[in-house]
Amino acid sequence: MRPLPRHLLAHSDGRRLLVYGELRGSLDEKGPGVAGDGAEIHKRLDVFTEAWVGIAPARNTRPLDSPAESADPDGCPFCPGGIEVPFSYDAAVFDNRFPSFRPDAPPAPILDGPTGPAHGRCEVVLYTDRHDASFGELSPVELARVVAIWIDRGRELWADPAHEYVCVFENRGAEVGATIAHPHGQIYALDHVPPVTAAKSEAHRRHRRREGGCLSCAATRADDRSDRIVSANESFVVAVPFAARWPFEVTVRARRHGLGRLADLVPEEQRDLAVALRDVARRYDALFDFQLPYMMVAQEAPHDQPDWHLAFELYPLHRAPGVTKIRASVETGLGLFLNDVAPEDAARRLAGLDVPAEPIELDSLFAVTQPDAAMLS
Repeated sequence: MRPLPRHLLAHSDGRRLLVYGELRGSLDEKGPGVAGDGAEIHKRLDVFTEAWVGIAPARNTRPLDSPAESADPDGCPFCPGGIEVPFSYDAAVFDNRFPSFRPDAPPAPILDGPTGPAHGRCEVVLYTDRHDASFGELSPVELARVVAIWIDRGRELWADPAHEYVCVFENRGAEVGATIAHPHGQIYALDHVPPVTAAKSEAHRRHRRREGGCLSCAATRADDRSDRIVSANESFVVAVPFAARWPFEVTVRARRHGLGRLADLVPEEQRDLAVALRDVARRYDALFDFQLPYMMVAQEAPHDQPDWHLAFELYPLHRAPGVTKIRASVETGLGLFLNDVAPEDAARRLAGLDVPAEPIELDSLFAVTQPDAAMLS
């Protein structure tokens, strides 16, 4: 595997910037203006569901590159010369200027219900400095670099005892809330296990008690032999879930028991993950012949949960060209999803698309080298 240097810099407002690959510049001493002290961010507990809700009013002031599908890099804060990375780069990660969670979270306000400080970290992952790219259009080298960065950031964030859960994700398209068109994803590190993750973890424990085996192993085998399969390789099964909630929802799940987190990937699995995710993104773009907006969420194993296979879940909103699914009353109020596309039909349509792509070779993979010890500015 090729070494991927990581350079650690600091903006004048104290936020970290990690540049992966060649370092081609430095940060302006003046830097971006402070986005606000974030003194209002905190968590509130929904006492009926026992789920924490993040409150972050400052996010309403974040920049909008509208519409999010715009290919115009002028004014994009993520392009070279923008306020986040003022020079060209291969890939980069920086602390979000408008976080929902912070490592130095302020004390929670005293209100008429349970509150807590919003401890955590919110990072933005820039896949490339090319504004007009997308995840499915990344070159094999760019894809391999992104996966290596996910591994590097996940390893560090999971190791921090302040973090109970780490989530890599991407929102693509204005329909799913993307405010900037430049190809990027995000990583949230949280001081608590979110409710959906907790429910899935408990489902694994119940299955182990009742069946004596691993729920993720059983689900992967079932997907692999079903008519919901979209594609597969040696390391991952790509299928529409049996009880898919979203039209054309897809799960990319690891075959190997013990592969619970991104940091557990061996080189062959690292390559196969990049291939599988690129394949799904390209099938989405070919489905209705336009860049399909989607949400992509990495589901990594919580602490003390060995029966959990690394999975990426992708949720596109469209059920037809120009027609999106709206999360309506019973889905929002009750959590009872209604899907107008049968999972088997969704899988058949996705699997039938022709999406040629360049191979990703093992010798194109990266391993992040030891981070620099000194902070640069």
